[in-house]
Amino acid sequence: MTFLSIVLPVYKVQGYLHQCLDSLLDQSFTDFEVVAVDDRSPDHSGAILAEYAARDSRVRVVTAGENVGLGRARNLGLEHATGEYVWFVDSDDWLTPGSLSAVAARLRSTGADLLIVGWDRVHWDGRVQAGTARQALATAPEVFSAEQWPPVLDILHVAWNKVVRREFLLRLGFVFEAGWYEDVSFSFPVMLAAPRISTLPRTCVHYRQRRTGAITRTVGDRHFEVFDHWDHAMALATRYASPGDEVRGLLFRRMIWHLLRVLRHDARVPRDSRARFFGRMHEMYRKYLPSAGYPMPAGAEAVRYRMVARGSYLPMRVFDFGLGKLRRVKRLARRAGGFVKRRARQAAGQIYYRVHLRLPIDPSLALYAAYWFHGVGCNPAAIAERAAELAPGLRHVWVVSPSRAGSLPPGTDHVVAGTLPYYRALGRARYLINNVNWPDRVVKRRGATHVMTHHGTPLKKMGVDQTDHPAGARDLDFKGQMRRADRWDFSITANAHTTAAWDSAYPCSYETLEVGYPRNDRLARATAADTAAARRELGVPDGRRVVLYMPTHREWLPPGQPVADVERLSQALGPDTVLLVRKHYFTGDLEMPGGAGIVDVSGHPVVEDLYLAADVLITDYSSAMFDFAVLDRPIVIFAPDWQVYRDLRGVYFDLLADPPGAVATDLAALADVFRSGAYAGKASQSARAAFRERFCYLDDGHAAERVVRRIFLDKKS
Repeated sequence: MTFLSIVLPVYKVQGYLHQCLDSLLDQSFTDFEVVAVDDRSPDHSGAILAEYAARDSRVRVVTAGENVGLGRARNLGLEHATGEYVWFVDSDDWLTPGSLSAVAARLRSTGADLLIVGWDRVHWDGRVQAGTARQALATAPEVFSAEQWPPVLDILHVAWNKVVRREFLLRLGFVFEAGWYEDVSFSFPVMLAAPRISTLPRTCVHYRQRRTGAITRTVGDRHFEVFDHWDHAMALATRYASPGDEVRGLLFRRMIWHLLRVLRHDARVPRDSRARFFGRMHEMYRKYLPSAGYPMPAGAEAVRYRMVARGSYLPMRVFDFGLGKLRRVKRLARRAGGFVKRRARQAAGQIYYRVHLRLPIDPSLALYAAYWFHGVGCNPAAIAERAAELAPGLRHVWVVSPSRAGSLPPGTDHVVAGTLPYYRALGRARYLINNVNWPDRVVKRRGATHVMTHHGTPLKKMGVDQTDHPAGARDLDFKGQMRRADRWDFSITANAHTTAAWDSAYPCSYETLEVGYPRNDRLARATAADTAAARRELGVPDGRRVVLYMPTHREWLPPGQPVADVERLSQALGPDTVLLVRKHYFTGDLEMPGGAGIVDVSGHPVVEDLYLAADVLITDYSSAMFDFAVLDRPIVIFAPDWQVYRDLRGVYFDLLADPPGAVATDLAALADVFRSGAYAGKASQSARAAFRERFCYLDDGHAAERVVRRIFLDKKS
């Protein structure tokens, strides 16, 4: 018999599922199975589960016949579990290293029927809040029942912090009820009925505090379901246990505490339903008030309990309003000085912008930008070009920085950033399309549509996923990043991998358009004539092999310090090769050696021209590899510092395990890859084919059209 079954309900967690599964399968303890229940998840979660099940026999996937909800999905997993113990882990959380070994050791040494483990709350912005139960767990007896140690009832009533003997659950028939707050009617009866409880006072679970997608941040009347679960919990508590006065009192206090928490949360019970919710609380108070009383909490909470007892909803609202006002006054007093200074520094352009925000939106104006106002390019340019054909009634205007205005293609309708026409366009545009975020002070006004096209398929961690890798992050203001991402109406992704990555990195309420990257349409439709034209434009002599070298940015290297010695690389490639070198746009001045074999193309405005001209791409961790793969030409990964990059910057997958071609970790090996012909050999072709199947399957030349039809023409299919 397997020692432990981990039941993993899965629904709309594509951005978190890799981390969860990796945290399970990378444990040193191996006597466990993962029973993953695909609750008919509409995203890519099912495909991720299939991928893990194919490569690790410990993962078994059970697919629900229909979407049944968290509680029923857990029950389905329990039916298929075979372990002596079962642990209902949530698929957006993840386990700490060594936690399974610690859990197994504690269960074997105590013979407990129920083990409660410690956890941390990990917030989306990187803050880690130590589990409030850890100190309580540390003071608990080694083995006890709820009657012997009643404080166990004050530990967070969720299923994922409890490992339960499976035979104990089956014998008593404990299952999860349907609906929200299903943990209530499971956790308390299990704790009261378990004859042998133990605790593990170490962090085993990283409890993800999701920015979006959690029921705790969903306004609606379904929060009334909490009353049914508490009724069920109270009924089961008396059926399977005979709680004494102390336990009854603590259980009652916990119920009122929980109901107050639901009511007072701004993003749960609708405002016009709160009085009715409070009325149900008052009924529950009277129904379950223990004859021996209960321990009254202290401070403001005690006042609220008394008001619940009396059914005094309006006085409680007044009380909470007064406390809130007092706290806000204190906060405003602290901020007053800084606020006055900020207001004093506001420029005339900002005032002008605010005026135009109050004027009608121009329904025909589409405003574009790319790479912090560098000019016409990337996905926005491909969208604008296709929109000009399919939506001719729109006016397409580009934002460009003052230094770039002179380099725009002739006839480009544009405004210069920081000028009054810029602020007018920014305030009045119906559509705002960008491959990076607009400046912080840009307002998402009602009726305007913001489209984030992004500018690469992510290998490196992005957004809030960088909280675990701050050394490689350029912007540590994760709350600011999320405020900017909150403006997005649409997020364009190139493939399922990118969709899942952005879900994790930017947990905001946008619609994902998984349609391929528009800028790659040109590559997907490219012909031999396009390649010849690109080479002529770059001045490449006929008959020469063209190798494009595109390294990515390293935050830890001094500006201008090269990753590779391009002169030695050019010499190794030989006189029949032209080496095109393109610096990353974050890189400082980089002195290029002269010579007929080396061409600095860092200033070339259109990177797709370089892809078309190249026979081979050499890169390290740049997203260029995903775009160049569309052409199905050889790619060589030069990764002399992979471990440093992986550990400092963080990555979404192991590039060296799944590369798009040959891999070299030093210059000598790189030279040998070309000298031997391995860069274009069968092994490289096979690796490139697998890479293309994973990342380029949507690149059919029609991505921009799909975007235009959805956004400008409002066609959803």
